[in-house]
Amino acid sequence: MVENVSVGLLGLGTVGSGVVRMVEGHQEELLHRVGCPVYIEKVLVKNLEKERACVIKPELLTSSAEDVVNHPDIDVVIEVIGGIEQAREYILQALNNKKHVITANKDLMALHGAELLSTAEKNGCDLFYEASVAGGIPIIRTLVDGLASDRITKMMGIVNGTTNYILTKMDKQNLTFQEVLKEAQELGYAESDPTSDVEGIDAARKMAILASLGFSMNIHLDDVEVKGISNITSEDLEYARQFGYSMKLIGNARKDGGKVEVSVEPTLLPDTHPLASVQNENNAVYIYGEAVGETMFFGPGAGQLPTATSIVSDLVAVVRNMRLGVNGKSVVAPQFEKQLKQAEEIEGKYFYRLHVKDEAGTFSALTSVFAENQVSLEKLLQKPVDEDGVAEVVLVTHTTTKHQNEQIYQQLRDTGIVKVIKSHYRVEGGA
Repeated sequence: MVENVSVGLLGLGTVGSGVVRMVEGHQEELLHRVGCPVYIEKVLVKNLEKERACVIKPELLTSSAEDVVNHPDIDVVIEVIGGIEQAREYILQALNNKKHVITANKDLMALHGAELLSTAEKNGCDLFYEASVAGGIPIIRTLVDGLASDRITKMMGIVNGTTNYILTKMDKQNLTFQEVLKEAQELGYAESDPTSDVEGIDAARKMAILASLGFSMNIHLDDVEVKGISNITSEDLEYARQFGYSMKLIGNARKDGGKVEVSVEPTLLPDTHPLASVQNENNAVYIYGEAVGETMFFGPGAGQLPTATSIVSDLVAVVRNMRLGVNGKSVVAPQFEKQLKQAEEIEGKYFYRLHVKDEAGTFSALTSVFAENQVSLEKLLQKPVDEDGVAEVVLVTHTTTKHQNEQIYQQLRDTGIVKVIKSHYRVEGGA
């Protein structure tokens, strides 16, 4: 019988400090839930002399990862240093030393998850990563356990708090992207280099993880089509409002007949859609199952204690498995071979904002482009702009295929009547 559990922590930044606070501060609750004491044995830090955001005994700190991953008494290693190659090396070393691992590292799991999970299984170890997606929302455990008996057909998510904060502020306060980005950086919601967030890369890594679990396929980051929010304007948001939509950076994963599509892109959602009401830095994941129907999971997508909550929940699961003697049994290989949809099989509606020649015959020529491609228009608005001989046309198509839409986009760009395609976004459902 396991009498106590010793934890090694790789990293003591914001999230690592939160883990220490929760483990040290929730001893009675942990003992009640797992049946034995859980304590921190060693913590890897860069600078032993630095002042800490949490109270921790100096003798627990080390500047050598070997003191954690090779420590004979440590049972569970928690990785919160971030990055990819170094974290991968430490985790592999810990697993090969028969230590269970918990990580919050979405980048690592999106790129090397299959390798790490295989190594964990080979060594009879648990590898849990609930905190890698959507912070404090228990979405991974929901997919793996709560909805394990169902067939997931669709997942839509706001899985990046930075972009949701930016779009919320742009929409509510009529500010530009650059104005809100600067504010988000000053408040700590955005990094000094915000590329990973605003260009959709962070969300794409999370959607690769969710799609792999939800569809039981080995989905890679390269399989996710990605478009960021940096080109969204106040005018786009204003027209979206007029048409009854809200703009969100949506991670979209769908499965039809064994084939899947996974994307991250700015999307117009009907104001009646539950995801449209998710504001500021919050995250939410909307799941469609054949049996359960529609469910949504909402909460903070980042932050010290929300993320630490997911990590410590994984720790509880590891300790319970240790006491039951079933560690390393939870890894399930993908059931299905990966099949990605082609452009002809991906369906959706599309929003266009065009500057066109303000002259006779323009409107007829414009609509003929859509008619030639057998695509009808659901909504249309035309107005003059402060430029001689130019009118602005804003429209939303009925459902069409991605292939047809690509053809339309190319024809509009090449035709002489369209001066510029100002913006172009996917539209979800009907408003």
